[in-house]
Amino acid sequence: MSQFIKAAVSKPGEGELIKAFGSNLVRIGSPSTNGALSILEVTLLPGDGTPLHVHEREDETFRVLEGRMAFWCGEEHFELQENGVAVLPRGIPHRIECIGQSPCTVMVILTPGGFEAFFAAAAKDPASDPAELAASYGVRFLPV
Repeated sequence: MSQFIKAAVSKPGEGELIKAFGSNLVRIGSPSTNGALSILEVTLLPGDGTPLHVHEREDETFRVLEGRMAFWCGEEHFELQENGVAVLPRGIPHRIECIGQSPCTVMVILTPGGFEAFFAAAAKDPASDPAELAASYGVRFLPV
């Protein structure tokens, strides 16, 4: 198991902004935690979200910072607003969507870290096939 070798800190407003599939601010990247986790702040516009997908490598923890989010995980469907928290385990099909009239911002903790590199790769090559790129990071998009 990865062990931290020093504190990983991100002051307000710090991080690497990646514009791909929403606005992704990588607050703490995987290299800062020796691969243990990554923390992102993701901002989505109303109606934006992810396709149904499955992570093979990481669990995802979401904390809604603003707005209203809908979550689908397996057979479950639920909505959360500011300060709500959800953990979506690897291996279970899930998706998220910003609902309501205002943008949503969620903190996403990826355990273990590393999937933030998907967003960087997508931003670097916008013409790439998202499903093929995701597969190279252990994520499968599923038909609806």
